[in-house]
Amino acid sequence: MRIVVSGAAGFIGSHMCDRLLGDGHSVVALDNFLTGNRRNLDRLEGEPRFRFIERDITQPFSVEGLVDGVVHMASPASPKDYLEHPIETLDVGSMGTRRMLELAREKRARYLVTSTSECYGDPLVHPQVETYWGNVNPVGPRSCYDESKRFTEALTMAYHRKHGVRTNIARIFNTYGPRMKLDDGRVVPAFLDQALRGQPLTVFGDGSQTRSFCYVSDMVEGLCRLMLSQERYPVNLGNPSEMTILEFAERIRRMTGCQPEIVFQPLPEDDPKQRCPDIGKARSLLGWEPRVPLEEGLRLTVEYFRGLQ
Repeated sequence: MRIVVSGAAGFIGSHMCDRLLGDGHSVVALDNFLTGNRRNLDRLEGEPRFRFIERDITQPFSVEGLVDGVVHMASPASPKDYLEHPIETLDVGSMGTRRMLELAREKRARYLVTSTSECYGDPLVHPQVETYWGNVNPVGPRSCYDESKRFTEALTMAYHRKHGVRTNIARIFNTYGPRMKLDDGRVVPAFLDQALRGQPLTVFGDGSQTRSFCYVSDMVEGLCRLMLSQERYPVNLGNPSEMTILEFAERIRRMTGCQPEIVFQPLPEDDPKQRCPDIGKARSLLGWEPRVPLEEGLRLTVEYFRGLQ
């Protein structure tokens, strides 16, 4: 297939490009580098089945020729990025989504969009299942991201119902691995950055809030399976193995061989107390579940970050 990928220079987007090319597809990659990194695509220079176009998808654009698939992954994804770029985040979730859906409609292509577990907000149901409507603060500081993705899902379903676009919606939970930005504010790169530089690990709140961590290759596998499926409603993709942030901080100390102290700071506004996916739907519909153990994924991630020092 010939597949257009927005957000291609991002963390998961660049891994998605690798996977699609590895599966024999051709990729037209789009990114405006608001939060993506050119270096994430450097190794693809000279690949005949890969074409990169620097493009802001909130502005009018076109793609020449046949398109079989459209994968919409463009959006600031870390709290640091979307709090710095709240309007751009809302724009890419609304107008950017509209333009990518129009491309899929025009080309009669399949369409996959990456949504987020943030659609559940600070959840009152645990673990989170796709039928849960969430507990989102629509006017809080995180709302620019949460509501952009909720609108993204609504617009995607509207295009499916109104125009018959062949859509898939992935709700991505915490994902980690090489090519994350050390300074993006999410817990995995934040802890690794601090540990490798010998600085204290910053834990927000008392560290009892929970997260689950999915290695990027597992996430991309789930996305590829979902893109080929007949499921039109959202599907959770993430690791159901849950741990507290304090437990994760101790894991990072062991993995890096460093013993930095742990310091505590106030919990940010609307920060979820629990976050863990119910992946029963992905298991039954896609035959998918995470395969990479946390220890192995963290080892590969630590090696990557050490190579950047």
